[in-house]
Amino acid sequence: MPASPAKAAHAATIYHNSRCSTSRKTLELLREHGYQPTIVEYLKTPLARAQIAALIEAAGLSVREAVRSKEPLYQELGLADADDAALLDAMAAHPVLLNRPFVTTAQGTRLARPVEKALEIMA
Repeated sequence: MPASPAKAAHAATIYHNSRCSTSRKTLELLREHGYQPTIVEYLKTPLARAQIAALIEAAGLSVREAVRSKEPLYQELGLADADDAALLDAMAAHPVLLNRPFVTTAQGTRLARPVEKALEIMA
């Protein structure tokens, strides 16, 4: 079923990793709901520390909730006891540590884990 003109006009941005199944499913969900999202492949074009902090804050998360603690690099860097500043520095230096996908629309920002979290900010 084609998207309604109203929904098609809505903008969205997805901070995407094409190798991540959750990120791919979220991108598909956005498109199914009539969005033509701007895709930011943050592993290829890393976000600045301030951008990461702003995304996390906009999503209403703690910095620790936004870090991929199961990523081997997390253990290698000894981040288990790191404070927010150190975690943000690590995510800026090593984008793979940023949890994904973040989605931003006019209705807000969400970490789409699970994928359905993105529905909360779709018109």
